[in-house]
Amino acid sequence: MSSVLLSAKELSRYYGQQHAVQNVSFEIKKGEVLGFLGPNGAGKSTTMKMLSGNLSPNHGEIIINGYDLLTEPKQAKSHIGYLPEQPPLYKELTVKEFLLFCAKINQIPSSSINKSVDTAIDRCGLSQVHRRLIGNLSKGYQQRVGIAQAIIHTPAVVILDEPTSGLDPIQIREIRHLIRDIATEHSVILSTHILPEVEMLCDRVQIINQGQLILSDTIEGFSQQMQTSSLLLGLTIPPAINVLQNITGVLRVDPVTNTLFNIHYTPDNNPTNEIVAQAATQHWQLSQLTPQQHSLEDIFMKIIRDETQHEEQGV
Repeated sequence: MSSVLLSAKELSRYYGQQHAVQNVSFEIKKGEVLGFLGPNGAGKSTTMKMLSGNLSPNHGEIIINGYDLLTEPKQAKSHIGYLPEQPPLYKELTVKEFLLFCAKINQIPSSSINKSVDTAIDRCGLSQVHRRLIGNLSKGYQQRVGIAQAIIHTPAVVILDEPTSGLDPIQIREIRHLIRDIATEHSVILSTHILPEVEMLCDRVQIINQGQLILSDTIEGFSQQMQTSSLLLGLTIPPAINVLQNITGVLRVDPVTNTLFNIHYTPDNNPTNEIVAQAATQHWQLSQLTPQQHSLEDIFMKIIRDETQHEEQGV
């Protein structure tokens, strides 16, 4: 059997003349956590709704564990667990009552319902509150209940749309631990605009912007392809800017202070050795030469900015 548990091909969804999602294609394999990343309004939630069968694409194909979501919806949906941004909870029920209901609508055999509910309660850290009304729980615990209903039938793919939205820092940390635990047994698609979540939880990342998929890579590849190409240079007796600018490989010099400069260069032509040599021979008194480290947020913003510029220029 193929290790690909979800395959989306050329998904598009329009609202009138607005392209919410346009020709998005990707796959997720068994055991992967895929971060679906993008700014607000980029098309993340629309894509998640299509993948979960809650919204039909205008065109495209979605295969879940071998089943076509459009032509075999019952079979395909039985392999999906879905947590929308607003968890679908019946707040007048207790946690256990709600999960028993979820087990039944997911057609878990009667002989296995209690075990499935108890397992979901245990995995999601709900043992101490399973008798309480959902409406009386904190938002963090309500989010746990939402995740519990998504995994109760042990689906192949779990889709989580903004799972830490609106939580406090302690709740966010707990939910992230829970998601990492879920990923040991399920493939997970995590839609978010919170970059630390991607770094901490995901194996691969995809960026969507203005409805189009503009990047798909591993976390490592995502960082490596945008390797730093700038140096922080400190000189006690610096030369004129144009002298630094004329060093081989230097693209641009940005002054930070009178004695501190950002040196930008082409990745395949690092000027470090020449800077050191000239600093010594010209008595610039080199005090600092440090490669600039870019965060995932820096990389993300550069990709979004570059893509937006290409769109505006019609490239």
